[in-house]
Amino acid sequence: MAEQKRMQIRGLHHLTLISSDLDRTIAFYRDLLGMAIVHDGPSDDDPATRHVWFGAVEGAPGMLLSFLHYPDLPKGVVGTGSTHHFALIVDSPEEHAAWRDYLRRQGVECTDVFDRGAFRSIYLRDPDGHIVEIATRGPGFGAPAAG
Repeated sequence: MAEQKRMQIRGLHHLTLISSDLDRTIAFYRDLLGMAIVHDGPSDDDPATRHVWFGAVEGAPGMLLSFLHYPDLPKGVVGTGSTHHFALIVDSPEEHAAWRDYLRRQGVECTDVFDRGAFRSIYLRDPDGHIVEIATRGPGFGAPAAG
């Protein structure tokens, strides 16, 4: 049991996505959403491929999105084994509504606010079609029941 506690997953470190056009991706995540570029260079796994990391200025784990530049890959197909969406977080319902209004003024299509009970969500797509959720910080779903 003690070993299992040392081996506990503590959170999400980062999410890596594929970009067909990194200039367009940078315009969306840095210029529109205000995320900082915390690293821009070759991929460790594929040095011929550019790898851009976005996140909080300090580049802390759990606040990182990275994009690999593969302009010649075919469009993805949604299904088993693919990712449906990922969520970014804002602090309050007021800030959430301000994001919705700002995005719409910028010409970005996004949904109306969905009230999920524990949090609120809006959805939009980035230039490559990834579904991006912006959700309010909330109580979450609580601790799992002891089993």
